[in-house]
Amino acid sequence: MAGNADQQKILELQQELQKLQKLQAQGNPFDTYQTSLTTRYCSVEMSTLFSQRSRHSTWRKLWLGLAESEKALGLEAITEQALDEMRAHLVVTDSDFEVARIEEKKRRHDVMAHVHAFGVVAPAAAGIIHVGSTSCFVTDNAELILMRDALDLLLKRLAKVIRNLSAFAMEWKGEPTLAYTHLQPAQLITVGKRAAQWVQDLMIDLENIEQVRNGLKFRGAQGTTGTQASFLEIFQGDSSKCDKLNELLCEKFGFPGCYDVSTQTYTRKVDLVVANAVAGLGATAQKICGDIRHLAAWKEIEEPFEASQIGSSAMAYKRNPMRSERVYSLARELMSKPASFANTLSDQWAERTLDDSAIRRIDIPETFLLAEAILLGLDNISNGLVVYPKRIQARVLEELPFMITESIIMKMVAHGASRQDTHEEIRVLSHQAGSVVKNEGKPNDLVSRIQRTEFFKPIWSQLDGMLRPELYIGRSVEIVEKYCGAGSPVEKKLAPYMKYIAETATAELNV
Repeated sequence: MAGNADQQKILELQQELQKLQKLQAQGNPFDTYQTSLTTRYCSVEMSTLFSQRSRHSTWRKLWLGLAESEKALGLEAITEQALDEMRAHLVVTDSDFEVARIEEKKRRHDVMAHVHAFGVVAPAAAGIIHVGSTSCFVTDNAELILMRDALDLLLKRLAKVIRNLSAFAMEWKGEPTLAYTHLQPAQLITVGKRAAQWVQDLMIDLENIEQVRNGLKFRGAQGTTGTQASFLEIFQGDSSKCDKLNELLCEKFGFPGCYDVSTQTYTRKVDLVVANAVAGLGATAQKICGDIRHLAAWKEIEEPFEASQIGSSAMAYKRNPMRSERVYSLARELMSKPASFANTLSDQWAERTLDDSAIRRIDIPETFLLAEAILLGLDNISNGLVVYPKRIQARVLEELPFMITESIIMKMVAHGASRQDTHEEIRVLSHQAGSVVKNEGKPNDLVSRIQRTEFFKPIWSQLDGMLRPELYIGRSVEIVEKYCGAGSPVEKKLAPYMKYIAETATAELNV
């Protein structure tokens, strides 16, 4: 009986192993590494854009566009039947991927594997797919298409964040708050004025990303080293047809033109320029979320915090700024990307080396996935910021006696006192009051000290009226209104994005 039990146990273990192997073969997400960018932080839209199906289907569209253009320019070997079969199979199916996988295992060349897979489902086109081209016709042009579409998505998401924060700035434009230089209390600003500074940095990012997006060009059909020699042969030495081929391709794929000079690839300088613009967003996001984290520590402003959300597994009272911390963390990685692109560019010996391939398969998608994850986080944060005016006012009043000292000096000078003498009297009393706060834990008593010091008798009657925070915010309200209000630079810049903003709900985060 014991032997039968052992055999049964072995059989059960074998069955469990078979189940596990089957799950692994099917790509069960719990059994293989998954990037948190696509499973946790980014939208389906951006994740899909950089998927293998999207990339390789784009290759097929490029091969079709090339064939159509070559036929239009007189290449008789390309038939309508071939084009029709290509058009019918532009989306790469699971079975197509399997055919390509088997072929790549034999050929060790992913582009030729997919040429073969396309030819299997479009047999009339099998002999003309990719004619005249090098691999970079599909790889590089596809990357330019994907980057352009990704930039368009980033711009819309960025515009929404700017809209959120500009509305927040206008709502709180008049709320006095402590400003900080060296992270020490400085002259007052307003809650809205600080937010307007965040908006301006994001606006610079928007303009930079728009510029690189609008400046993107196509690689086009350039041949193996960028001389178009193969196409010149196809068109029997007619250079005008080589130019016309690229004009047709740019028209089909929505680019203003091709880069004037190519090697085997488009210059990797383009990737670096794009990465610099996108990574600038990371620096801005880290600055904004750093400010929010400080404000949360001071209990002045908090990011959204849901009713059942847990801040700490041990300290139940905590309301950790986890959204801002996430954005801050992702921004750190995004800001590191330009260095990688710079290294790739600098190592492209002569007309091209393949050491750009593996790293760009990682760097290009991750740059855009990171940027989108950051913007989704900022959208969620900026659309639900919680302000605590009473706490802000209390902190202002703790420091306000120090803030009015400059005005006191000006008023004393108006009464005939020496500025230098007044400054020294204020300095001594300020340090005494600061010592009381720091060493004794008592309230700031600077004003009462001034009221007891005979030197300041000419302005004693004015001191109580000076303790109004709104007197010390300068032009904060006007600055916010001019930059974020009606007819402002922000309003004008966001005009093309308003339809998207109006139709898009605030991003929900996986927390």
